[in-house]
Amino acid sequence: MITIASLIVFLAFYTLYYTSKRAVLSYDLGFEKWMKKNPKQTKITGLTLLLLAYSLWLFTQSLGCGTLMFFIQLMTIGSLIIILKPLKKINIKVLLALFILIAFLEFYYN
Repeated sequence: MITIASLIVFLAFYTLYYTSKRAVLSYDLGFEKWMKKNPKQTKITGLTLLLLAYSLWLFTQSLGCGTLMFFIQLMTIGSLIIILKPLKKINIKVLLALFILIAFLEFYYN
C-alpha cells in the first residue's frame, strides 16, 4: 500500500510539475503534451492525486505518522523530479524497474 501511495505522489507531483511555466519540459511521452495543452485539468488531476495519496497514507498509518510520512515523501520525490527531469534521467523504464523493486521489497518484508 505504501508503494502505491508513493507512485501516486510521484504522478501527482509530476503532473503539477508540467503545469509550471519555469520548468524545462520535454515531451517524450504522449500524455506530457496533453498536460501542457490542458493546464487546468492537469492541476485538478494533480491535486486529486495528492489528496488520494494523502488519504492512502492516513489509511495505512495514523494521523500524525501518515501526515509526516506524506510530507517527507512529497519533499523527497519533488526534489528528485526537479533535479533529475531536466537532466532527462527519468524515463518509463527506470520508473517501472524501481516500482517493481520497491513493491517486491515491501511484500517481502511485510
